Amino acid sequence: MEYVSAVPVPQSRADSASPARAGGRRTLAAALLLAAAGAAVVLLASGQTWAEGHAAVGGGSVPLRATGQNVTGVPAALAIVGLAALVAVFAVRRAGRLLVSGLLALSGAGAALAAFLGADDSSALDEKAARTSGDAAETISGLTHTAWPYVTFAGGLLLLIAGLLALRFGAAWPAMGGRYERDGSPRARKPRAVKDPERPEELWKALDRGEDPTGV
Repeated sequence: MEYVSAVPVPQSRADSASPARAGGRRTLAAALLLAAAGAAVVLLASGQTWAEGHAAVGGGSVPLRATGQNVTGVPAALAIVGLAALVAVFAVRRAGRLLVSGLLALSGAGAALAAFLGADDSSALDEKAARTSGDAAETISGLTHTAWPYVTFAGGLLLLIAGLLALRFGAAWPAMGGRYERDGSPRARKPRAVKDPERPEELWKALDRGEDPTGV
C-alpha cells in the first residue's frame, strides 16, 4: 500500500510573490489609465460650452454662452492637482504615498462635485448679460444647459477611482529611484573588471605615466 504525505511542499518566495507582483502591475496600469483619462476629460469638457442664453440689448437680443471655466475653474484646477498627486505617488513611500493617494482621490471627488453643482448654474451668464446690456439688473433669458458639465463629472469620477486604487494597492507599486527591487532585495552590483597589466593598452598607459611596465 502506498502512503501519500500530507505535509505540503513549501513554495519558493519568488513563486509566492509572483501573483502579488502581477496584481500590482494590473492595478498600477488601471490607475494610470483612469487618472490620465479622467484628467484629460475634465480639462477638455471644462473648456466647452456649459450654458447658453440671450441678453436683451436695445430692441433686440444678443446670444451669450458660458464655458465651464466661466462657471467654475475648480474642476480643471483639481484635475491638474490630481495628475501631480499621481506622479508623486511614485516618488514617496509608506505614509507619504498614502497621503498623496488620498489627495488624488479628493481631487477627483472635488472636481466631480464642482461640475455637478455647476450644471444648472446661471450666475456666469447673468453677469455677462448685465455687462452686455449695461444694466446691472439684467439677467439671461432663454437659458439652456448642455451635457458638458456631466462629462466633466464623469472625468472627476475617473480620477476618484484612480485615487481609491492608489489607496488600496499603492503600497505594492514600485517607487522611482529606489535602491531595491520590487521584492525588497538589494540589486546586485556588477563586479569591476580587473585590469591586466600585460595588456598592450595597459603597458602604454604605464609608459605615459613614466612608469617601467617591465619592472617587478
